[in-house]
Amino acid sequence: MEHPDYNSPLALKAFLDENGMAMQKKFGQNFLVNADARKKIIDCLDVGEDISVWEVGPGLGCMTDEILSRGAKVTAFEIDHGFARLVRLFFEKYSEKGKFELVEGDVLKTWKKYYEEKGSSQRFFGNLPYNVAATIIADTINEGVRFDKAVVTIQKEVAQRMNAKEGSDSYSSFSVLCQWAYNIKNIVDLAGGNFWPVPNVASRAVLMTKREDFPRCQNPRLFMKMIRQLFSSRRKTVRNNLLPLAGAEKTDEALEKAGIKAGVRAEDLSVDSLLKLSDSLNEVM
Repeated sequence: MEHPDYNSPLALKAFLDENGMAMQKKFGQNFLVNADARKKIIDCLDVGEDISVWEVGPGLGCMTDEILSRGAKVTAFEIDHGFARLVRLFFEKYSEKGKFELVEGDVLKTWKKYYEEKGSSQRFFGNLPYNVAATIIADTINEGVRFDKAVVTIQKEVAQRMNAKEGSDSYSSFSVLCQWAYNIKNIVDLAGGNFWPVPNVASRAVLMTKREDFPRCQNPRLFMKMIRQLFSSRRKTVRNNLLPLAGAEKTDEALEKAGIKAGVRAEDLSVDSLLKLSDSLNEVM
């Protein structure tokens, strides 16, 4: 089946109309119609022959086509039945060669089952729907699944949270989680005009490279539980947020061992300080 012109909104709309389809806002569907931006983003993914890639939301396959052309093996997760039907046709020859596989359904519900059955991949890629971007990134880290490299195009606000530093308004448990697992680098900012349909938010492509010194703490499960607790009430002090988790005596002992004052707030502590606190907490519990 012939691919549509991925650079032309008019051609994309005509192709969808011909196939009795339409973009579904509930899935956050937007095609990146800037060819130069697509190439720059995929270059950062650093794929080659037989590199395995998970792609979330291939849509009509404009990015998938480029990744496959570089020799990689792609597992695509697609929730839209219409798009799933078309990408199966587009990449039928790649499927026959064992280079392309489609997992249909909501990625938030399908990725873990797929991982348990077939394992992870070396790369993670996607123009992620704004309503699930933070969730899918956090879920994979929480489950201990990290990729050598991940390239995601997400709402600029989410990207800012990923890379936020302590003391800033954007700093959160999500920031800590991302920076604990990955080194994060901005690739390119993308205004709405780079997409069709034009979204009402700005986007940013981000490169996430697996940290070689991960997990950098004694008890990763405790660390993840601790940071969720610490940021659950941003106005409360670290001590007050830790009390439900460890009780007064062990909280005070852990804070003293870590050299952290009881009156500070989680948003003022660096990732390294939080890792140190997690280790101290692990030792006293």
